[in-house]
Amino acid sequence: RFCLPLVLASLPTMATGEEIPPALEDSWGDFWLFRFFVNAAGYASIVVPGFLLIQYFKRRNYLETGRGICFPVIKSCVFGSEVKSVHQEDGSLPPRAEPTESSTARQVFKLLFCAAGLQASYLTWGVLQERVMTRTYGATETDPGEKFKDSQFLVFMNRILAFTVAGLYCALTKQPRHGAPMYKYSFASLSNILSSWCQYEALKYISFPTQVLAKASKVIPVMMMGKLVSRKSYEYWEYLTAALISVGVSMFLLSSAPNRHVSTVTTFSGIVLLAGYIIFDSFTSNWQDALFAYKMSPVQMMFGVNVFSCLFTVGSLLEQGALLESLRFMARHSEFTAHAVLLSVCSACGQLFIFYTINQFGAAVFTIIMTLRQAFAILLSCLIYGHTVTVVGGLGIAVVFMALFLRVYARSRMKKRSKKLPPGETPVQKV
Repeated sequence: RFCLPLVLASLPTMATGEEIPPALEDSWGDFWLFRFFVNAAGYASIVVPGFLLIQYFKRRNYLETGRGICFPVIKSCVFGSEVKSVHQEDGSLPPRAEPTESSTARQVFKLLFCAAGLQASYLTWGVLQERVMTRTYGATETDPGEKFKDSQFLVFMNRILAFTVAGLYCALTKQPRHGAPMYKYSFASLSNILSSWCQYEALKYISFPTQVLAKASKVIPVMMMGKLVSRKSYEYWEYLTAALISVGVSMFLLSSAPNRHVSTVTTFSGIVLLAGYIIFDSFTSNWQDALFAYKMSPVQMMFGVNVFSCLFTVGSLLEQGALLESLRFMARHSEFTAHAVLLSVCSACGQLFIFYTINQFGAAVFTIIMTLRQAFAILLSCLIYGHTVTVVGGLGIAVVFMALFLRVYARSRMKKRSKKLPPGETPVQKV
């Protein structure tokens, strides 16, 4: 019975050939792979009964035979109205409203407001994320302090506030009639939880700049998946920019490898967690894209996904007894409480700024703003937390962001060309 703990405890060392950082060697139960399976078991305890109930109601043809006060709730959760709208041009968001007779100064002010809101929300979120996951709390001259280790609790904090904000927004503003079965949000919710968890856990093994570059390079697996699964075709510039991103990320990672420092070394566990983040995040966006076939607003999507996210995370935390432990950690360290709350506020506000920016200025402007945010995030992390970047690494970062801006420019040109195509022709599918 002691074999499993010993094997799990030795996996990180065997994978990296290095000593496990002191913060990670407290117990084998703190190893990320064990925590992943424990969390997955908690989610399964909710998903499996829910799946069986959905199958039961469908087999009974409950939509036509059901009666009683529970019928509207079950109909909404299992069947929905099954009324789908025509898929939008970009597949995810309704077309933005073009400004009418709006002065240039007003549009510039709106653009600056959106850019400032996105930068402030996500730069603060990134700095706090690294602070919470890599630094100790309560350190004194005699006490080294303690680290917060439960990434799932941070995911729960983010989702509960996003759920509240989206719910209030839907209640106070007019929204389209909802038609999607509620259970379909659970798929995107589960993958969204797992991608966020992998993102937090990865910071225990790799530096924040490495994580940011990995996010920027996720276009590569998305293109590969589209080519293999959906048989999509891509333009030459998409292959070129994907290759440039690969080269830039490789330059940064290889230049950082000799610095055998805990905060900058890229370990095997960190790479696996980043791969998990990219896979789960790609599934989330694709599933949400399919859900937008139903007539719904982005805020309704935000509300539906976060309903299940709160259910999954709080259920898993209660089953593990981790919710009370995390609350006790908050009670012991008021600084952590402030960081966790501010982290959640930045996450929720950032989502609202995303919707507003795309609605007002379109996806191209939003992508440029967020690409700049990634560059600023790397710079801030290096300045605040002392990450070192070599000349080759800095050149790799420049190559990555040059490729990202090239993608934005080429895509905007392609969209302009597609609008001029004859009615019978369609442009090549893009990512």
